[in-house]
Amino acid sequence: MTSSEPWTRASADRYDAEETEMSSAAILGPTVAFLAELAGDGQALEFAVGTGRVGVPLRERGVQVVGIEMSEHMAAVLRRKADEVTLPVVIGDMATTVVPGEFTLVYLVYNTITNLLTQDEQVECFRNAAHHLAPGGRFVIELGVPPLRFLPPGQVAVPFDVSEQHLGFDTFDLVEQILVSHHFTREGDDGRYRRGNSRHRYAWPAELDLMARIAGLELERRVADWDGTPFTQDSAKHISVWRKPT
Repeated sequence: MTSSEPWTRASADRYDAEETEMSSAAILGPTVAFLAELAGDGQALEFAVGTGRVGVPLRERGVQVVGIEMSEHMAAVLRRKADEVTLPVVIGDMATTVVPGEFTLVYLVYNTITNLLTQDEQVECFRNAAHHLAPGGRFVIELGVPPLRFLPPGQVAVPFDVSEQHLGFDTFDLVEQILVSHHFTREGDDGRYRRGNSRHRYAWPAELDLMARIAGLELERRVADWDGTPFTQDSAKHISVWRKPT
């Protein structure tokens, strides 16, 4: 087990409804195309496959996909979309769980490596990815760049969404590299809001590169989005690809 905070049944059941933008064709089209190209004719392994937001359309693209998922509730939602033969899922954590087979691609999307709340666990996640990769295979992570430059002296919170249905902001512990995402989601028309929060360990691109080196992987490329936009100092996130030497 890891320090990841598991999804409850209620949060798993409403996940897809709350992530409609991330499940749109505009987002998933480039994501699936990027991953399918890297997988080639081999198998892909998704760490934290969740409800299958990416894994299911990638499988429909023709890539053989296997998933690891810590939450049985999230996996149950995925099962409404694809059966075990179509998309096998192993219940376990992404830092230590091992599945049979060799993969040309292991991937971890949508900031999910930050669910591992210690540096050691994040290093083990890289090692686990390397263990599953065939020589020449790739490990891909999608991760936001920590928005610390938006913190003026004395401020500890950064808003990331201010809309009619949702208010979201992150608070930061700069010593432990922990951020807490706070969510206030409007429910119904009577002005009620549901409050939730989740903890994450943020990491910089250079820190991830060092984790990759520890695991025996080499940085192949880093871009700002799934469309391949160049990564710059102004990029809000990155898609990083590390390769296992042949």
